[in-house]
Amino acid sequence: MTQTESGLGEEILEVAQELGALLYGEFVLASGQTSTYYFDGRLLTLSPKGADIVARALLPAIRESGASAVGGPAVGAVPLVTEIAMLSGQDGGAPVSGFFVRKEAKDHGAGKAIEGPLADGSRVAIVDDVCSTAGSLYMAIEAAEAAGHEVALVACILDRRQGGRDRLLADGYKFHTVLVSDDEGRVGVA
Repeated sequence: MTQTESGLGEEILEVAQELGALLYGEFVLASGQTSTYYFDGRLLTLSPKGADIVARALLPAIRESGASAVGGPAVGAVPLVTEIAMLSGQDGGAPVSGFFVRKEAKDHGAGKAIEGPLADGSRVAIVDDVCSTAGSLYMAIEAAEAAGHEVALVACILDRRQGGRDRLLADGYKFHTVLVSDDEGRVGVA
């Protein structure tokens, strides 16, 4: 991680705490597991300051991977995808289109599972706010690959270190995160 990325990671951590997006205590997660902290990435990515910092932290890795589009699972990744795509159109670098993956294809209209301006056979980055077991990330990866796209990078704001990263790396995906939790449940810069 570069010094600039590390500085952005520190800013993200600070803003997450200011917004109440990172809380410490006893929490039951969607998986049913308990945790000593809770991270609500949407509080971060739906705030102006958090959105800007997160996009600036993730966009360089996405561009470095050669991805021409960034997407992820609806609903969690939608604000993240939007802010990265928007920044890519404003900072003078190569534009990166955005898309999102529905849990199920629509049963009306064009019946799409993937929404957004995604060219056939694109190199894509798959993002989400959190990686725990990587279940949501794999849902988006599988949909993108089934549609003929190549996954160049998988990225998140926070890696909870619950096996998802290891599974992704073992399956040959390049993985990038900004924040990571340690064995004691403290969140810090990756």
